[in-house]
Amino acid sequence: MSARLRPALAALAAAALLAGCSGGESPIVPDPPRIDVDTQELREAKEEAGIEDCVPGEAEPVEGGLPQIVLPCFGGGPDVDLSTLRGPLVVNLWASWCGPCRREMPVLAEFHREHGDRVPVLGVDFQDPATGVAMEQLVQRGVTYPSVADTGGDLAATALRITAMPTTVLVAEDGTVAQVLPLELETVEELEDLVAEHLGIEL
Repeated sequence: MSARLRPALAALAAAALLAGCSGGESPIVPDPPRIDVDTQELREAKEEAGIEDCVPGEAEPVEGGLPQIVLPCFGGGPDVDLSTLRGPLVVNLWASWCGPCRREMPVLAEFHREHGDRVPVLGVDFQDPATGVAMEQLVQRGVTYPSVADTGGDLAATALRITAMPTTVLVAEDGTVAQVLPLELETVEELEDLVAEHLGIEL
């Protein structure tokens, strides 16, 4: 069963808190602390595990494509503007606190080993402050495909409508989002079938 996110509840709680402020003036809300996803420890673990560097896109944003959000590469490497990426591509949103995400990681890792030359995988560590735990889970589950980090959960407010974890996004060759799948992938064959159905690629 997918673990549900609670961005709407968080927003309502924040609104209620602000509504309780008196004086008619807007309160000063400090920026949340920055979570560093490019520490020496993370870089060393990433290199030792053979996790690939992120590859930035070079294309222009397209209507119906991934949102124009620039995310840092998890464990060091170049930033990635999601809107510049082109498919065929499997984008998987995961987090260290998400049990189904952990279970499906080996499926994505095997898919990437078998088919990454034709259909690469890009992870997105989503709303996840536990960077050390997250990297440890990638290493333990044999993940070698790259991940970017969306520690602030910016993707939740986009047209992707991320409502459950894990979520897999299939991106077509022209850069448009072909399908958003809020489910746990259980086998490589299941993902191969989804790629064939939505991206038209038989693997």
